[in-house]
Amino acid sequence: MSQDRRPTTGLPVLLRALKLPSFAAHHEEAAQRGEREGWSFSEYLNHLCEVEVEERRRRRVERNLKRSGLPPDKTLEGLDLSRLPEKVRRQLPVLCEGGFVERAENVLVFGLPGRGKTHLVCAIGHELALRGRTVLHTRAFALVQELLVAKRDLKLEKALAGLDRFECVIVDDIGYIQQDREEMEVLFTFLSERYERRSLVITSNLVFSQWDRIFKDPMTTAAAIDRIVHHASILEMTGPSYRMDEAKTRNAAGLQTDAPSSKKPRRESKEPDEPAAPDREAKEVSRAT
Repeated sequence: MSQDRRPTTGLPVLLRALKLPSFAAHHEEAAQRGEREGWSFSEYLNHLCEVEVEERRRRRVERNLKRSGLPPDKTLEGLDLSRLPEKVRRQLPVLCEGGFVERAENVLVFGLPGRGKTHLVCAIGHELALRGRTVLHTRAFALVQELLVAKRDLKLEKALAGLDRFECVIVDDIGYIQQDREEMEVLFTFLSERYERRSLVITSNLVFSQWDRIFKDPMTTAAAIDRIVHHASILEMTGPSYRMDEAKTRNAAGLQTDAPSSKKPRRESKEPDEPAAPDREAKEVSRAT
């Protein structure tokens, strides 16, 4: 690449005006490398375009993760795959690819408390964000309260539009909320707005036959289930409770630490001028230790 003799003092300003910050930051370094390696102008420009695209992707991922509300520790790396049911383990890689988001489909995860539902869906959410998808993680109770406040302030449409910016919304613990009529209505409105347009990932400790506890009205319950299930993958988290197992492990470790030694103390060899202690005293010492 031949040396360009024209003054370039205004180039960084122009690049920033064009919203090309990575061009501005790397153009001189790339020019020097191009001189050493004999790049053509096309190769030089292509290199800077690749740098700009990669930096934009990285910044987009950072923004997505920051806005997502995903717990930073609940990632795929921290998920114990050996504890997942076989069917879930088979489906997980496909879900992480995000094809269901492109098709505006849903993922429903059922299981008793402590089975790892939240970690599973958050791990999927992290993978989607790393692939450039916009994701929001929210507790069902918090979502309902947000929508209820928006409705009372006559801003429900605006709130729903804000949620619509996210390609995938993870609604966690929907089974723990038992709403009054107004709360049920805003939740149903939210589910209906996303039907066949945007993806939902929902966790619940209640099977569908128990969802009348959430929506109260049988007709509304049936309509909500119909919309959610129409295009959905359903995962069942079975097996023992993670939290119970962790508690048992901690308790066992604590008992081992606190328990007195089962071994009797070794008697030291007695010198002739040090007579042995009486048996009763030895027993008291043993109990004290």
